[in-house]
Amino acid sequence: MFGISPLGWVHTLGSLPAIPAAAYMFAVHGRILPRSHVGTIYLVSMVIGAATVFLVGHQPVSHGIGALTLLLLAVGYSVGRLPVSRTAATYVETMALSVTAFLLMLPTATEILRRVPDGHPLVTDLGSPLLLAVQGGILAALVIGLIVQIIYLRKKARTAAA
Repeated sequence: MFGISPLGWVHTLGSLPAIPAAAYMFAVHGRILPRSHVGTIYLVSMVIGAATVFLVGHQPVSHGIGALTLLLLAVGYSVGRLPVSRTAATYVETMALSVTAFLLMLPTATEILRRVPDGHPLVTDLGSPLLLAVQGGILAALVIGLIVQIIYLRKKARTAAA
């Protein structure tokens, strides 16, 4: 089904819970909260997806995305435990984990468009205008989202200082 191997299904289904977990945290908290129950679900799911991409990814860029995702997850989930300014740690944590959501959604959207509907996908070429528009929209969401998050964190820090 959809030309996905059994290991590909482990990769897909293992990383799938990260999408609603991230969506929930963005909607409720404005960012991914690593020290929460949903943040733990996000981490486990993302590690499964990022680690298994090395076994199922056919493009060299897949391995780069997987490695970068694992690195950013490590940064985002550990910076709050380091002896650094809490404010600085929150900024780094927020930006690193937001980029991991972007790195999840970019290949997810690409694979969906290249596989659905089964046998007659919406996109057959990586240079397709539809695919490039979707990828551009995801990139725009990342940039706008990071700007909004930074503004929110700055306001929150100012309020706490006052």
